[in-house]
Amino acid sequence: MAPLMFAALVVLLLLGYPVAFALAANGLLFALVGIQAGFFDLALMQALPERVYGILSNSTLLAIPFFTFMGLVLERSGMAEELLDTIGQLFGAVRGGLAYAVIFVGALLAATTGVVAASVIAMGLISLPVMLRYGYDRRLSTGVIAASGTLAQIIPPSLVLIVLADQLGVSVGDMYSGALLPGLVLTGLYVGYVLSVTLLKPAAAPALPLAARTLRGQALMRRVLVSLLPPLILIFLVLGTIFLGVATPTEGGALGAVGALALAGMHKRLNLTMLRQSMDATTKLTSFVLFILIGSTVFSLVFRGMDGDRWVEQMLTALPGGALGFLLAVNLLVFVLAFFLDFFEIAFILVPLLAPVAHKLGIDLVWFGVLLGVNMQTSFMHPPFGFALFYLRSVAPKAVKTSDIYWGAVPFVIIQVAMIAIVLIFPELVGTSTVTGGEEPIEIQLPAE
Repeated sequence: MAPLMFAALVVLLLLGYPVAFALAANGLLFALVGIQAGFFDLALMQALPERVYGILSNSTLLAIPFFTFMGLVLERSGMAEELLDTIGQLFGAVRGGLAYAVIFVGALLAATTGVVAASVIAMGLISLPVMLRYGYDRRLSTGVIAASGTLAQIIPPSLVLIVLADQLGVSVGDMYSGALLPGLVLTGLYVGYVLSVTLLKPAAAPALPLAARTLRGQALMRRVLVSLLPPLILIFLVLGTIFLGVATPTEGGALGAVGALALAGMHKRLNLTMLRQSMDATTKLTSFVLFILIGSTVFSLVFRGMDGDRWVEQMLTALPGGALGFLLAVNLLVFVLAFFLDFFEIAFILVPLLAPVAHKLGIDLVWFGVLLGVNMQTSFMHPPFGFALFYLRSVAPKAVKTSDIYWGAVPFVIIQVAMIAIVLIFPELVGTSTVTGGEEPIEIQLPAE
């Protein structure tokens, strides 16, 4: 019954039914069939109300609306526009300077907003026309914008990391600490790619002409202090307090939301319309996440009641290569599923099935979560279904073809795959050199070890 139940879920998803309702309906349907056929104990359903209440009373999940609201307020306050203009002026004299500006602003927005859509749309609206006006290659321009926007997936305070921490049963603070260095390394790889393009194809990323660099000297430094300093202070207040243990992620998110309102007030853009739009979008996203989580709880309860967890465990632990074979197979599976499912669907459907197996094999769950987070980041970049590509297409000028956006994303998808391999080979990037956990901790013999 367990394989049949999983196959039925796949069919429902492919038919286009909403994920939350597909999960819940599939679970309830197979519960009824299982009860009639004697495969499922009705008494297990008594745990369902308690599970749903546990979701709604989980204070860790409060970080999702807080960080979402913070990101939306900052995006609508014009911070992204000012950051892009300021850093563009700073790097304008350098070949590829606008591309570097987009990457650095993408990293800063990721550390202050954690919302991919906001980052990609803001940079697509502001920087793409400027890059095209000054002769940047279309594929390089679109690829840099889409890839930089997806940094919000892995650089704290990422919503993905909050969801993964909840599903894996680990601390959000530990997940944030573990993901910070890999996120910075990935940013560095993006910069390295742009540098290589400027060396091999200088015409693809020219420097800004002198007439376009309007800010110089003290005026430029004053602009840097006004535009860069407040976001950096907010990043320290939010992430610094979490990393230092002064605040929980939920408290850090609340602090970030208040800080975002303060920044919007400083820019004199705090008004009722902006607040209404931000709260409306925050409510929609939070409801979306909670409904999927409730649906996945119904599905997982019935799936486990039919010994589905044992079926998955036996199938994955029987893979050749032990823990390393499991990791390679799981990452390949997540990479393929990311073509069709977004990160919320993968996190709520697949991760609860993988976590017990990873724990039994002795894999550190924080490291495992960061590895999955880097892998699931590709779900936003995969042509032709990547959401970041759709966001960019919606705001790109008509002169930019959809094929330009797709081909521009390919090199960055390759870089992200390389990053998955780097995290696998160098687990110390996440703060651990061994893979521990479970009953008997083990070490995975990787080439770098």
